Amino acid sequence: MDSERERVRVVIVDDDQLVRMALRLVIDGEPDLTVVAEARDGDIALTVVDEQRPDVVLMDVRMPGRDGLSATRELLTRPAPPRVLVLTTFDSDDLVLGALRAGALGFVLKDTPPSRIVDAVRTVATGDPALSPAATARVIAAATGPHSSEARRPSREAARKRLSALTERELDTARAIADGLGNAEIAERLHIGVATVKAHASSLFAKLAVENRVQIALLVRDAEE
Repeated sequence: MDSERERVRVVIVDDDQLVRMALRLVIDGEPDLTVVAEARDGDIALTVVDEQRPDVVLMDVRMPGRDGLSATRELLTRPAPPRVLVLTTFDSDDLVLGALRAGALGFVLKDTPPSRIVDAVRTVATGDPALSPAATARVIAAATGPHSSEARRPSREAARKRLSALTERELDTARAIADGLGNAEIAERLHIGVATVKAHASSLFAKLAVENRVQIALLVRDAEE
């Protein structure tokens, strides 16, 4: 792309200066991405996002002061919010889960290869979730396991009411998503084409008013507990 305005504009939020520096080097090395600002905590992030109007925010979850979960919730209540991609080391599964419930479009590990980080930024910039099936399954397991401290799950009755709007095939797709399957694996399980799986997934996002596959999976788990 020839101008900065045509690039995906990114804000990096992390309390570790070295992490911010490394991410900036990776992202600014791409012709279609640009880092427009950095922030070391959630409060500064809110101010920076208001000033810069980025397309994507790379958001750490554990920070002094306002953490990434609180900042994400606040950002996503605003008009025309940026896409949020959560940064995690997987030692804070509950906070990651909370951010995803709030509407963040995905998460990446801090030790993810640089090429996958930039791919994730590009993916969420288009409005699509950046959630690998394996990572999704791990977060769901952490959320529903016996030691989970996540306390914001909807009631079983509320989850079942939302799922009742689905067709049988859409419900089958939702259950496969809850099992951490990718599109190709869902297609194989249900004996349908990948294009049909994608169509069912689009219907799920619309009918359930969710932003990502983790939110779909959580509704299924809530309904079936």
